[in-house]
Amino acid sequence: MMRKVVAVVGDMAAAFELGIVCQVFGLDRAEDGLPGYDFAVCAARPGTIRTTSGFAVQVEHGLERLADADLVAVPAWPQLDGPVPAPLLSALREAVGRGARVLTICTGAFLPAAAGLLDGRRATTHWQFTELLAHRHPKISVEPGILYVEDGPVLSSAGAAAGIDACLHLVRLEHGAATANALARRLVVPAHRAGGQAQYVEAPMPSPRTPYELSELLDWIQEHLDQPLTVEALAARAAMSPRTFARRFKALTGTTPHRWLLDRRLRLAEELLETTDLGVDAIAVRAGFGAADTLRHHFTARRGIPPVLYRRAFRRTP
Repeated sequence: MMRKVVAVVGDMAAAFELGIVCQVFGLDRAEDGLPGYDFAVCAARPGTIRTTSGFAVQVEHGLERLADADLVAVPAWPQLDGPVPAPLLSALREAVGRGARVLTICTGAFLPAAAGLLDGRRATTHWQFTELLAHRHPKISVEPGILYVEDGPVLSSAGAAAGIDACLHLVRLEHGAATANALARRLVVPAHRAGGQAQYVEAPMPSPRTPYELSELLDWIQEHLDQPLTVEALAARAAMSPRTFARRFKALTGTTPHRWLLDRRLRLAEELLETTDLGVDAIAVRAGFGAADTLRHHFTARRGIPPVLYRRAFRRTP
């Protein structure tokens, strides 16, 4: 169970990325029924820490806070060309050695990489720095096109916004989809984004060129997940050919219509398992899988456990 969360900063902190970690894990939202954490920010040299945004923060805790942390969060690491304090690398290895997780945002991946914790594992960082990460640490399998990737104890994410995705992913793993969705609503962000960061490299703001906005279609799909939704039917609704529709859909979401639709159906199934008494057969119909066996197949492939065990772990009172 994730109870103690510690954010680690160096001699300079990335203000926005640190703020993301503080926003997700450092605020008390118990009145909203959301989980709380014992949260702290620490540094190898506590005291006044400059930020990339021109102001300073006061860090009171040293590396001793890593001794019993369940999650060590590493925001973007601005000083990529500077040395990392050896005690920090040792403390990070010791934390992982006793079972702690590590979450990195943007260039924060360079810290566990320097500690050797990513050797032989998959990882990502902001697309501007993936080549540098691969060059410095050739034992890492760097994936440049993904929003976040979890391999072993380390969950690495791309740019700042992808850090929010990664944080919500951890909350979902710990507390279930309903809690992650509720937190996402508080943050006013999507509970889950499909696709990867490659969609943002050269075309950050793709805009539909037909009267029917694809964003409206995405909203319509989520309200009709129980219906048979083929690419051909969706393309017709968007007044496009199937080929044009698939191309523009991927430009907007970063993934194919089939993968996006499957993801939304699985999310709905998770929430229904957590918050209703519906049987697996009924949930399969409501989420658009048709048959319980189809739902079990996709759900087990996604979660690693069948729907009935997921419900047992994350059941909420309706």
